Amino acid sequence: MDKLHLPIIIEIDEDGYYIVTCPIFKGCHSYGETIDEAMANISEVIDMCLEETEVEELNKFVGFRELEVAQNA
Repeated sequence: MDKLHLPIIIEIDEDGYYIVTCPIFKGCHSYGETIDEAMANISEVIDMCLEETEVEELNKFVGFRELEVAQNA
């Protein structure tokens, strides 16, 4: 079995939950009370996404950039 190395974005929301996203798949999100729990949950979601998507059809991940914007006071 081939292995995929997938990017995962981890954020924390206002309630302290870790929100995880895999940008390779459309709508591939999950969450958890800890990073480990969130990663286990996103792994299950990725498995479901892989059942419906051929590897050749995956979005192409390019990378991250930071953008500076003015904040309205």
